[in-house]
Amino acid sequence: MRTPTPEDKFSFGLWTVGWTGTDPFGGPSRPALDPWEYSDKLAELGAWGITFHDNDVYAFDATEDVRKARLAQLRDAAAKAGLTIEMVTTNTFSHPTFKDGGLTANDRSVRRFGLRKVLNAVDVAAECGATTFVMWGGREGAEYDSSKDLWAALARYKEGLDTVAGYIKEQGYGLRIGLEPKPNEPRGDIFLPSIGHALGLIADLDHGDIVGLNPEVGHEQMANLNYTHGLAQALFSDKLFHIDLNGQKGLKYDQDLAFGHGDLLSAFFTVDLLVNGFPFSPEATRYEGPIHFDYKPSRTEGMQGIWDSAAANMETYLMLADKARAFRADPAVQALLKENLVDQLAVPTIAPGESLADFRAADDGFDADAAGAREYRFVELYQAALRHLIG
Repeated sequence: MRTPTPEDKFSFGLWTVGWTGTDPFGGPSRPALDPWEYSDKLAELGAWGITFHDNDVYAFDATEDVRKARLAQLRDAAAKAGLTIEMVTTNTFSHPTFKDGGLTANDRSVRRFGLRKVLNAVDVAAECGATTFVMWGGREGAEYDSSKDLWAALARYKEGLDTVAGYIKEQGYGLRIGLEPKPNEPRGDIFLPSIGHALGLIADLDHGDIVGLNPEVGHEQMANLNYTHGLAQALFSDKLFHIDLNGQKGLKYDQDLAFGHGDLLSAFFTVDLLVNGFPFSPEATRYEGPIHFDYKPSRTEGMQGIWDSAAANMETYLMLADKARAFRADPAVQALLKENLVDQLAVPTIAPGESLADFRAADDGFDADAAGAREYRFVELYQAALRHLIG
């Protein structure tokens, strides 16, 4: 098993390794380090990049001088460790002022404050050389349907996103925005609960060309959705700008387990898509961005457990990548794919140049009974993947 290298483009949020184990039922179970103190060890483990929220680095109420000094210290530490700051995001969910949202709060003064905070974080992202600015609307939502004019809430969301995207273009920053869907938690219902909802809003934006998606494993699986299918949908729309990998065990709270420590088969097919692409669609869009881990070291772990779990994310990804490549290269698998007509799905249903009139009049000799009696060996094909995964 090879060790990770910067060429793998593995990156970690500072809020992941920096999580102290606090949860709704208990305080910290391990000490917090300053954000720049994680750089050397992450680089030593083979990471390529780091990401952060604005308030991971400086306090919500920090003065401008303190903000600049702490950002400079982080950038210096990252540079010395050889780490890339590839993504920045903003915290519009922790402070009580955002309890009803940042961009969609009923209180207009909160929305104006929240939008300024987002724009300030965009400046930080540009200063740090990041290429993606993620926006997770964790407080954009409601517990009670009577509490919102839902049309107005979506209009304000659009207004906020277009303002941020327009500002990025105006400044020539070269950043792209990645929206991060989630169905619930902390709000009872979060606006943009899924990849599909986010794509729908992006299509209505004036500056939607630089707005895409940052889907997270756990967030999609919390809604009982298939993460791999979601990535494919985002790629099909050319909107997969960034990804968050972690582990989740079904319809629970957002567990943020290490990658692969939840639904392992789903993780396998996610990595298969990322490293192999679409098997019979060579023209399809491929994801070329960072492999970003958004997980939390278990509350049971100490400082050593932080590094053990960070390493586990990368190790699991590399193991799954090797197994996914072997799966696709296996002649028996290739034969099963063709036996099951998987390759035929890439053939257009209507032939090139075939008119609708000719199509409707065509006699293809189709036998519905024979087609209905046909056996698809999908179970054996899936079992072949399982053999590669655990055999």
